[in-house]
Order: sequence, then structure tokens, then C-alpha cells
Amino acid sequence: MTRRAPDPAVLRVRWRETLLAARGDHPGPDPDPYADDLLRRWSEPQRRYHTPTHLTAVLDHVDTLHAHAEDPAAVRLAAWFHDAVYLPDRSENEERSARLAVRALTEAGVPEARTAEVARLVRLTVTHAPEPGDRDGAVLCDADLAILASPSDAYAAYTAQVREEYAFVPDDAFRAGRADVLEQLLALPRLFSTPYGAEAWEEPARRNLRAERDLLTS
Repeated sequence: MTRRAPDPAVLRVRWRETLLAARGDHPGPDPDPYADDLLRRWSEPQRRYHTPTHLTAVLDHVDTLHAHAEDPAAVRLAAWFHDAVYLPDRSENEERSARLAVRALTEAGVPEARTAEVARLVRLTVTHAPEPGDRDGAVLCDADLAILASPSDAYAAYTAQVREEYAFVPDDAFRAGRADVLEQLLALPRLFSTPYGAEAWEEPARRNLRAERDLLTS
């Protein structure tokens, strides 16, 4: 099962609401050009999984988890920027995405402290390992990893899209690398840090990860 492609107009409205909430009383330029730039980035041709559909899913999960966050506006902005720079053959995507967030949000009128928090959260998606007490980090990381707890057909679609993004990697190398990633995830004491994520997503995610690992290593 695949999700219907999100409506760009709806995403622009969500961006505008988020940016205005994050800006508060600070003045700033029209939010719409920033939305257009981000949506253009999220729609680049090299993407198969890291698309506006994934962005929408993460934003929806943040909405589900927002009561666990200290600064939901910062988390929502981080969701918009966390894969804004994405080249599958590069390792510095998160860092470049964080720097983009700082440039754009500073220009857009978001206060310095909140902008710094957004950049920190984007960088946290390298490891998806928030420290205890990092409520904003827990919400963003759980929202980003929620795909792992999908029903089996949606999880299969996700893994197929990831493989398409890494089509330049030979099959044997991809299988070995992906299996290593799965083992690292399964070795974590917990995948999800919010109470909601731990209750609703932990076991389904581990079940999917084990099934994919066994398929890759059989």
C-alpha cells in the first residue's frame, strides 16, 4: 500500500502556520518562498523515499507526539529541514540540512535560540539517539522512525524505495550494508523514546526489522 502524494498547497499552509508560530512577534518576510524552496528540494529526482510523502508522514507523527515536546514549533521546523538536503551517495546530508535551516530561518525571522534548536534537532537525526530528558529530540526522532512500525505492506514499500535510492550500490554490498544497519538498530535498548512511541511502535518496528534482516541474510 502506498500513500497518496500530498497536496503541495496543503503543505504550504502547514509551513506558513509553523513558521509564523515559530517567529512569534518577530517580523519577517513572506513564508511562501521558503515553502517553495523546501518543497522543490523534497521533490528532487534522486529521491524515492525521502519525498514530500515522507515529510508529510513525519509532520503527521509530530502532530501525534506534540504534547511530549517542549517546543513543538522547533520540532515541526526540524521536520521540514531534516532531509532538505539529501544525496544518497553523500554522508554529510544532515549537516548540510542543519546549515540550510540556520540560513533560512535566520533570514525568515525566527529567533536565534529557536533556530539553534532546530539545527541541533536536524543534526540529531544522524544517530536518532536523543539523550534522556531531550523531549524535543525524542519527538523528532520517533516521528522520523515511525515508518519502521508500519504494517507489513507499507514497510515493504518503504524498503523498496530505500533500495531504489541506493540503486548505484551493487546488490551484495547493499544487502550487507543494510543488514548491518538493521543489526545496529536491533541492538539499541529502545528505538523510540516518547511514551507513545514506546507503547505503540516499539514491538511492531522490531518485528519488521527482524523480518527484513532475516530476509537479507538468508
